Amino acid sequence: MQTFPRSFHSTGPSCFPLTRLNALLGASFAFAAFGAVAQTATQTKQLQDVKVTAQADAAIGGLQKTYSGGQLARGGDLGILGRTDLLDVPFSTTNYTSELIENQQGLTVSDVVMNDASVRTLQARGGYGDDYQIRGFSINARDVAVNGLIGLSPNTRMPLEMIERIEVLKGPGSFTNGVGPSGSIGGGINVVTKRGTDVPLTRLTATYMGQEQIGMHLDVGRRFGEDNEWGVRVNGLWRNGEGNVDDGRQRVSLGSVGVDYAGKRLRWSADLLYVDGTTREFRPQSAFLAGITQLPAVPDNRQSFYPGANLTDRTKMAMTRVDYDVNDSTTVYGGIGYTDNTSDQSFPTAVQRINSAGNFTVRNGYYDEYNQTTSADAGVRTRFKTGDIGHTVVLAVNQLQRETGYFYQLTPAGSPASSNIYNPSPLPTITFARGTPAKTAELELSSLALVDTISLLSDSVLVSLGARNQTVNQKSVNGSTAYDESAITPLVGLVFKPMNNVSVYGNYTAGLQAGGIAGASTANRGQVFAPQKSKQYEVGVKADWGRVLTQVALYQITRPTSMTDPVTNIYSFGGEQRNRGLELTAYGEVQRGLRLMASASFNEAKLTKTQGGTNQGNDAPGVPDSTFNFGLDWDTPWVQGLSLNGRVINTSSMWYDAANRLRMPSWTRMDVGARYKTSWDSRAVVLRANLENVTDKDYWVTATGYATVGAPRTLMLSAAIDF
Repeated sequence: MQTFPRSFHSTGPSCFPLTRLNALLGASFAFAAFGAVAQTATQTKQLQDVKVTAQADAAIGGLQKTYSGGQLARGGDLGILGRTDLLDVPFSTTNYTSELIENQQGLTVSDVVMNDASVRTLQARGGYGDDYQIRGFSINARDVAVNGLIGLSPNTRMPLEMIERIEVLKGPGSFTNGVGPSGSIGGGINVVTKRGTDVPLTRLTATYMGQEQIGMHLDVGRRFGEDNEWGVRVNGLWRNGEGNVDDGRQRVSLGSVGVDYAGKRLRWSADLLYVDGTTREFRPQSAFLAGITQLPAVPDNRQSFYPGANLTDRTKMAMTRVDYDVNDSTTVYGGIGYTDNTSDQSFPTAVQRINSAGNFTVRNGYYDEYNQTTSADAGVRTRFKTGDIGHTVVLAVNQLQRETGYFYQLTPAGSPASSNIYNPSPLPTITFARGTPAKTAELELSSLALVDTISLLSDSVLVSLGARNQTVNQKSVNGSTAYDESAITPLVGLVFKPMNNVSVYGNYTAGLQAGGIAGASTANRGQVFAPQKSKQYEVGVKADWGRVLTQVALYQITRPTSMTDPVTNIYSFGGEQRNRGLELTAYGEVQRGLRLMASASFNEAKLTKTQGGTNQGNDAPGVPDSTFNFGLDWDTPWVQGLSLNGRVINTSSMWYDAANRLRMPSWTRMDVGARYKTSWDSRAVVLRANLENVTDKDYWVTATGYATVGAPRTLMLSAAIDF
C-alpha cells in the first residue's frame, strides 16, 4: 500500500562502461542523421510553414510561441530565468500545449508528461494520485508548481481542464524555482493556467470513458477593453462513473476562474480553483516481500485487491501575480498563492507483504490529512550593457509556509486478514470511530537568489552565473523548531550558438533536500544535518531544423543518501546514488499534416556508496535502463478534417530492490486515436476517440519500494462544440 505520510524527507565525472557508451554513441549518430534527413525534406517550404504554425500566443499571457505542428512550445517558464526560448537556456525542457492535451484527451498531468521518455509516471490511472520519475528520481505531486509558484497543486492530481501549458524541466530545479515541500530533485513540472483569448470562446465538451463514466466540461473565455487588455476564463467540469476499476467510481467536479489585465507596462492575473473528487475502489500501491526472487504474475488489471478502499480529496486554491515594467529595461514582479488541500481515505496496509504466490496479510484503517500552504515569490529583473557585453540580472526571493495535520489509525495488530492478489478477501472491519486530523508540523522554506546572464558576441554566447541561499525550517506539533538549516545551490550555465538554429549548452547545478536528524538509537542522537545537495553536470545540443526540433543531452546526477555506520553507530549522509544518462528527443511537423514526437532515454543508475558497502555497485532500484516513446499525428488526405494518431511507450526491466534480487519485467503500451473536425449549423465541432493500452497489456508500474498494476485497455470519447 502507499507509503505515508508523504512529507519533505531525505533520500538518499567519469564515463559510462565502454559497451554502453558505444551503444549510446551509435544512437546519437542515428539521431543526428534523422535530423539531417528532416532538414532536407522540409527546407523548401520551411519559411512559409513556420509563419503559419508558430503563433505568438500573446493573447494567452505572453507565452512562448508554439512550435511547428502545435503540440509543443518553443520554451517555457524557468522561474528566476523567466519565460525563455529553449535555444537560449542551458537546460533540457519540454513544453506541452493545450492542443496536445485536448487531442490526447489528457485528464491529469501524468497523461501528458508520459510523452517524454525521460519521464515516467509511478501510479496508474485509477490510483491514489500522480507521482512521477524524471531522470530516474521521483517527483512528488505536491512539488508541481502552478504559474511558477511551487507547492500549490493538489495532493493527489491536477485536473487539466483549466490548464493551458505543462512545462517540464529535466534535472534539479532548486535554483530556478526554489526547493519544493517534498524535496524532489529529478526535475520540475510547472502548469500554466488558461487565459481569455482575443477570439471569444464558448466550448461545451461531452466525454465518455469506459466503463460507464460520463462527463461535461464548459470552457468560456473573453477579452474586454479598447485593446482587449482585460480577460476572463471560466472552466467548469463534472465527471462521474465507474472508470477503469470494476465496481468502482471516479468522480470529480471542478470550477475555476482566471482574470487578467495586459497593459502596456502592467500585467496582472488572478486565479481561483475548487476541485472535489471521490475515488471508490482505487488502484492500490503494493510492496513485495523482502528477499523473494520470483515476481508474482500481474493480477486482473480491472480489479482492486483491496476491495472497499475509498478516497475523497478536495482542493481550494487562490493565487495572483503581477509584473510591472518600470522602464524598457527593468521589470519588478511578484506572486502569491494559497491552497487548502484535504484528503480522507481508507488505508489498507500489508502486514506481511506480497509473496511470490500473491499471498499477503492486511490491516485496515484510515489515513486522513490536510495541508494549508502559502507560496510566494518576488523579484526584479534588469537589463544593461557594459561595453559590448550584455547583462540580465535578476534578484529574487521565494517563500513557502505549510501546516500539515493527519489522523492515522489501523485495526489491531494481532488480527490481520489473509488475502491474495488474485482472489482478494474482504478487508478487516474497522471498529473504531474516525477521528479528526490534528496539526502535526509546520514547514517553512525561504530563499534569496541572484543570477546574471551575460551575453557575448552578439548573443551567440550566453553565460548564466547565479546562486540561491535556501533555508529549510521544520517545526514540530508544539511549534518548537525541529530543524532549521540553510544551504546554497549554484548555477553555472553556458549556451553557445555556432549557428542561429543550433545551441550547444552545458550546466552545473544542484538540487536540495532536507538533511534530516539523527535518530534516538544513534550515537549522535539529535544532530541536525544541513540540506543535502544533489549535483548535476549536463551537456547537450539543440537544433531547430525548421519543422523539426531535436535535442541530445548527456547528464550525471549524484544524490546523497543517509546511512548509519554499523561500527560507530553514527548517522550521517555518507551514502550516494549516481544516475548517468543520455536523452534523445525530436518533435515537430515532419511534413505538412504529419506531426512527430519521439524520444529515448538511456540511464545507468548505481548505488555508489552504501552502508557498510552492502549493495554497493548495484543498480538503483526502480530505475529502468532505457525508455522509448514514439508518437505520430496525421491529417489524412482523403477525408477533410479526419486525423489519426498513435503512440508507443516502452519501459525496460528494472530491479525492485537494492539487493538486485527481484527483477521487474519490461513493458510496452500502445495507444491509438482519431479525431474529426467538422461544423454543425456554422458551429465548430470536434469528435475525438482514443483507445489506451490497445492490447490490454498486463504490467507492473514500478517505483522505489512499491508497485501498482497498470491501467487496462480504456476507451475515451468526446464531442466538443463551440458556440
